[in-house]
Amino acid sequence: MKKLLFASALFLALGAAAQTKEKIPAARGVVYGAVAGENAPAAPDELAAKLVNNQYEGQLKAKVVDVCKAEGCWLKVQRKDGTAMMVRARDHAFLLPENIVGKTVLIEGSATVKETSEAMRRHYAEDAGKSKEEIAKIKGPERDIQFSAKGVKVLD
Repeated sequence: MKKLLFASALFLALGAAAQTKEKIPAARGVVYGAVAGENAPAAPDELAAKLVNNQYEGQLKAKVVDVCKAEGCWLKVQRKDGTAMMVRARDHAFLLPENIVGKTVLIEGSATVKETSEAMRRHYAEDAGKSKEEIAKIKGPERDIQFSAKGVKVLD
């Protein structure tokens, strides 16, 4: 009987700990995940030149142009040519609020060149709240630099 009660209590405790993470509104100085100070961050347009063996480890400073509306598990940052670069929260360790769009952020983590399948590109478009017409226009895979974030700090 004691084992059954202990197992039940353990199950309830684990269930309570697994509840949805709270999304804190984006404001200057708020940190999601872990960022260890500002340390010569790169701009999205500089990453291609900084890749060594298709890898970059460090920080990125950029303006947020889109965020996952379903969970807040990814964001996109602006490049000079108007395109956006994907940034994902590593292991879904933190969630980002919708009001982070338009903010300048400091992102810590790693970048690599990856291919995103058509199905995954459509999934991201759905998460971003795109229309069915916009989603239908997505064709084929896309190869691009993607950033895996350990943390994001709101700068403004």
